[in-house]
Amino acid sequence: MKVLVTGAAGFIGMHVARILLDRGDEVIGIDNLNDYYLPQLKQDRLAQLRDHAHFRFVEMDISDTDAINQLFKSENFQRVIHLAAQAGVRYSLSNPSAYIQSNLLGFGNMLEACQKNRIEHLVYASSSSVYGSNSNMPFSVHDNVDHPCSLYAATKKANELMAHAYSHLYALPTTGLRYFTVYGPWGRPDMSPWLFTSAILEGRPINIFNHGNMLRDFTYIDDIAAGTVKAMDRIAQPNPGFDTANPDPASSTAPYRIYNIGNQQPVKLMTFIEILEKNLGMQAIKNFMPMQAGDVLATCADVDDLKRDVGYEPSTRLEDGLRNWVEWYRTTHY
Repeated sequence: MKVLVTGAAGFIGMHVARILLDRGDEVIGIDNLNDYYLPQLKQDRLAQLRDHAHFRFVEMDISDTDAINQLFKSENFQRVIHLAAQAGVRYSLSNPSAYIQSNLLGFGNMLEACQKNRIEHLVYASSSSVYGSNSNMPFSVHDNVDHPCSLYAATKKANELMAHAYSHLYALPTTGLRYFTVYGPWGRPDMSPWLFTSAILEGRPINIFNHGNMLRDFTYIDDIAAGTVKAMDRIAQPNPGFDTANPDPASSTAPYRIYNIGNQQPVKLMTFIEILEKNLGMQAIKNFMPMQAGDVLATCADVDDLKRDVGYEPSTRLEDGLRNWVEWYRTTHY
């Protein structure tokens, strides 16, 4: 197939593109290569893809409506995996306009281009952050998520609603994936594995929010990337049993689906740190801090629907995933 991967220089985007290329698909990757974090890291991720004969990269911003429209017209994509977005919960507190531009305007451009060009299936990144202040565990896609705790989360919930409108109006098949705390080689410098690892190795204290009383559904990147491709392969269908008197948020009378994609095994933050310390052979200097604005106490994904529908099966233990992460980090310098 010919697949567009947006955010191809990103953490998940690179791994997804590599799976597609290795199985023989043609991939066009786009990314704006912004400086939210190290541009060199993004270039080095792209270097992992450039040797593939069926990969091409185009530097492009998804909020550039004319450029996106021209790209779709000229390339005749069959399917789209949309991962480009302004990421980060805390960054949204100080830079809200970046989220409006990328996550709302940019996503709107993708939807419009997909429906105009008769894309077979649009898979897009949502986030576990949409669950906000929900306390019903594990998080289920069949529960309402109307209380986001950050602008980032609100934009991701808005993406799901926008996608449903296009699925309903134009029969555009869309699948939203709510990613849960992804980690592994080539990860982002603004996420806890990188922040903790760099600080421990350099003898700096690590900030542990809510005094360590947090649970996270850490999910290894290989499991996430494989699940994303499996979701793309199964084109979203209408739910024949959809009850309009008791609507299911995860499906519709339109070709629309929402799935969690996580590990379904939440881990205490302090346990995560202990495993990381063991792999590094060093103890962290711990700076315990209060809960931060926009954060949630716990995340845990109910992934039964994704297992049933696409055969998703996360298999990487945290101990193995963190060992792989540390090995990669020790051999990489930024």
